Amino acid sequence: MKYYITTPIYYVNDRPHAGHAYTTVAADVLARWQKQKGRDIFFETGVDEHGAKIAEAAKKAGLEPRDFCDEKARDFQNAWKLLNIDYSAFIRTTDKNHEKSVQKTLEILNNKGFIYKSEYEGLYCVGCEQYKSLDDLVDGKCLDHQKEPEKMKEESYFFKLSAFGDILKQKIYSGEFKIEPEARRNEVLSFLESGLKDISISRKNVAWGVPLPFDKEHTVYVWVDAFLNYLTVLGWNPDDQSDNFKKFWPPDLQIMAKDILRVHATIWPGILLALDLPLPQRFFAHGFFTINGQKMSKSLGNVIWPEELVQKFGADASRYLLLSSTPFGQDGDISWEKMMEKYNADLANGLGNLLSRVLNLIEKNFDGRIKAEKSDLEISGFMENLQLFEALQVIKEKINWANKYIDETKIWELVKNDKPKAEKILAELLGAILKIGESLKPFMPETGRKIVETASVEKIKKGEILFPRIEN
Repeated sequence: MKYYITTPIYYVNDRPHAGHAYTTVAADVLARWQKQKGRDIFFETGVDEHGAKIAEAAKKAGLEPRDFCDEKARDFQNAWKLLNIDYSAFIRTTDKNHEKSVQKTLEILNNKGFIYKSEYEGLYCVGCEQYKSLDDLVDGKCLDHQKEPEKMKEESYFFKLSAFGDILKQKIYSGEFKIEPEARRNEVLSFLESGLKDISISRKNVAWGVPLPFDKEHTVYVWVDAFLNYLTVLGWNPDDQSDNFKKFWPPDLQIMAKDILRVHATIWPGILLALDLPLPQRFFAHGFFTINGQKMSKSLGNVIWPEELVQKFGADASRYLLLSSTPFGQDGDISWEKMMEKYNADLANGLGNLLSRVLNLIEKNFDGRIKAEKSDLEISGFMENLQLFEALQVIKEKINWANKYIDETKIWELVKNDKPKAEKILAELLGAILKIGESLKPFMPETGRKIVETASVEKIKKGEILFPRIEN
């Protein structure tokens, strides 16, 4: 069985921060878990490189847009390498094959009568690369960028998105096209109830983009170009249904932050319906992180970068700290202090301490030779429901149970006074450790592997400390 999972492709106006890392680590965990179940995985991530905002950022940096994008794409690839992200493909929207497929797609939509030329007048937020209605603004400003959008009037090509409102509603209501969590699904439905409008899909005054095949004075609107990556990354183009496309389409799960859900849930399926292609099966929109209650922002100097996280805690601990900080789908608050506290409590004193105590007792008192007893730890239901935080809670409870069991049984005394009983308890604890290691593999790949290897050899040795305490 196949499983195709995507992150959004990230805008390269800056380097990746903890929010990007959260989405990508979550997708990686789910891809690894599906792989463990024997599924054939295609896990895609990448970067979105066109548009006015990129041209502006490149100019500020004193670089040509292409050179600027090359640098930022490397930043993302390096960050994902540091976090041990095992993607199948990393796409860039400046890839020539992608650009050609985007042009062919727009030619097809134009020939099918879904595109027409008109004039657009409206409020445009450069930060979002989106037109805004008055309802989207608070005190006349874009909520996400705290800036007043620019008034714009220009010749533009439009996509007949309005033709797909009813069919989209029907597919969401029937569950054929799932949007989760429920609050986000309701948000999309409420937006669809007010009626979909045709959308502008070209810009005349933005040179840094894919030229429209039927009018070279225009470039493709950045969102349309970006959405098509989910197809082109599989080697798809309208003239060639590649083997990868035939095998993996449609996506089983598309993960994104809640601020880009609406465009994903309207423009993207609208294009697919116009192309007569099956819709993705499931969308999941997660929440935002604040840092000590404040929005992450470079001007406030409170951005947490993946490189810093890994430098401080290591890759596996960073993955754990991101995903265990808040239920997937909800907003959460993180800080260096909270993460350090959690690292010491859950990993150094919890998991690391458990391993040290049990393996040390086995090595010293039983010459390292104890056979693990079967143990229970079930997270499948949580993983299927994308409840990553809850799955980690279950693992944490097992660790806490094992540490408590050691204290309650005073096993350090039993090994001297009642060896058979001590052996039985240590066999139970070793079984629990093996189960914990197996369950942690998608979340903390190296840690999970090390635990299983250390605890399943014929002659057990205590080994190195997995998570040394970190002092502030």
